[in-house]
Amino acid sequence: MGPLAFFLDLHPAVGDFHDDVIEGLSQEQKWISAKYFYDERGSELFRQITALPEYYPTRTEREILLKNAAEITAAPGPNAAVFEYGSGASDKIEWLLDGLDGPAAYVAMDISRDFLIDAASAIAEKFDLPVAAVCADFYGHVHIPEHILPEPGRWLGYFPGSTIGNMTPEGAARFLRRAGETLGPDAQFLLGVDLEKDTDILNAAYNDAAGVTAAFNLNVLARMKRELGAEIAMDDFEHDAFYNEEACRIEMHLRAKRRTTIALDGREFAFEAGETLHTENSHKYSINRLKALFEETPWRLETVWTDENQWFAACLLSNN
Repeated sequence: MGPLAFFLDLHPAVGDFHDDVIEGLSQEQKWISAKYFYDERGSELFRQITALPEYYPTRTEREILLKNAAEITAAPGPNAAVFEYGSGASDKIEWLLDGLDGPAAYVAMDISRDFLIDAASAIAEKFDLPVAAVCADFYGHVHIPEHILPEPGRWLGYFPGSTIGNMTPEGAARFLRRAGETLGPDAQFLLGVDLEKDTDILNAAYNDAAGVTAAFNLNVLARMKRELGAEIAMDDFEHDAFYNEEACRIEMHLRAKRRTTIALDGREFAFEAGETLHTENSHKYSINRLKALFEETPWRLETVWTDENQWFAACLLSNN
């Protein structure tokens, strides 16, 4: 269709890699934000992860969405506008825009400015509807500019991929409250959520036989060496991912195989054998725990679509 209807840059704080590493390594439980996985190498490794036989979430969610596409796209009614959180690659949204009845507009939101503009522009070229982009983080307050886009029948939020599982339950509730403020009254929200399941299936998904997830996890240390000049003996660390049953989440760590240090800017951060650097959480939900989460927000669960194994859910929420 042409250029973007608008580009709203809220200048999200993307974090300073150096400062965040120093802060994380200084804690009793050493940690680093999972957002630092995604340099060019990390993004390519994650793409490979999504195609692994052990890693069910991506293909399972896509099967659910495509199998139930007619029912899902009918739910918002005609003239709906879509606001996609963490929009990423443009091909994730095409099935939804294709199926909606005369969509009014599409707004992509992501924290990565250049990637966001490229992805939104690709949609603008392919679809005959107004397309806009918002550069912001998940927790920021986003107000959609008025009188630029056509007035929609209602807004439909879209957040696939179970990224909400990377948030704490408190963070997930905070995110959903913000989304309610952004999308306004009588909105709907289509949310992808990974469900609780057999522990062996979960552990296998994050410990693939080919070692791709291990390489993805260890890549954050390689980034620290390459970009920050950190002194790290890479062979002193190994990938460690396991299901924490009490917290209902997969945890990813980098575990020290022996006593070692990470040195950065004249400071040394000591690791005892077995000590870990915590890199990511991925919370898994039951339907009852999801309902309890939604009770802390303006949203209520309207419909759940799942696969035959009930491994993953596409949840339609409503705030009317």
